[in-house]
Amino acid sequence: MSTKNNPKLAQDMNQFLADLQVHYQNLRAFHWNVKGSMFFILHAKFEEYYTEMAETVDEVAERILMVGGEPLHTFSDYIATAKLKEVKGVTDGMEAVKITVSQTEELLSQMETLLEAADGDEASSALFSDLICGTEKKLWMLRTFLA
Repeated sequence: MSTKNNPKLAQDMNQFLADLQVHYQNLRAFHWNVKGSMFFILHAKFEEYYTEMAETVDEVAERILMVGGEPLHTFSDYIATAKLKEVKGVTDGMEAVKITVSQTEELLSQMETLLEAADGDEASSALFSDLICGTEKKLWMLRTFLA
């Protein structure tokens, strides 16, 4: 399969991109607003996660361009397209981690679907394979934190 002019893959990746952007902003909000005894740990961890997410957003957007699409790039498009919801007013660290787990599980499911859809497109397959590996480890750590 050629990596050029794959509108279906580009459309599916744009859905994923919108969800990444919503998740990114939620992580930023958790970083800014978390309170309580876990503040120092979670404040730093959420910063690590949103910094990593910014890199992922860039990689996915550039891959969309490489398969002949145009990445979504406005907040209104992200909100209209995303499956994930914005989170507002969460200050409890454990609640923020639970939301992070739930949203990360949804993103992992999308990555697995995109990996299948990228069949024959080595670069897209490699991107999603790498993302799946890192996301599975992150989920394991978050779930262990909540145990």
